[in-house]
Amino acid sequence: QVYLEESGGGLAMPGESLTLSCADSGRAGSAYAMSWFRQAPGKDRTFVAGINYSGTSADYADSVKGRFAISRDNTRNTVYLQMNSLKPEDTAVYFCARGRGRQYIDWTTDTYTAWGQGTQVTVSS
Repeated sequence: QVYLEESGGGLAMPGESLTLSCADSGRAGSAYAMSWFRQAPGKDRTFVAGINYSGTSADYADSVKGRFAISRDNTRNTVYLQMNSLKPEDTAVYFCARGRGRQYIDWTTDTYTAWGQGTQVTVSS
């Protein structure tokens, strides 16, 4: 049973930073690509960023490119999302997800095999 747990969400003012963490309890968590998605109220869950199993390749949604950075520490089975220059439109519940393979970063929710419960990020002045 794979268990993903996000942490680090909270309230931030526009322009501030937050770092999200996703701890993967699965034994082979470091063998899979991982991604972050977000879901605002009344909207679909959308791709934010993804990283391959080794951390050597990453992909970002256009809306966060240049502001967010995804990384991973495979010794801790943890994936991070550093969020800088936050905007009110970044407000959402953020979810981490484990991919099906090592390299493929799916921008849809279709192929992910495990999801965390989500952490709320609110950006407001």
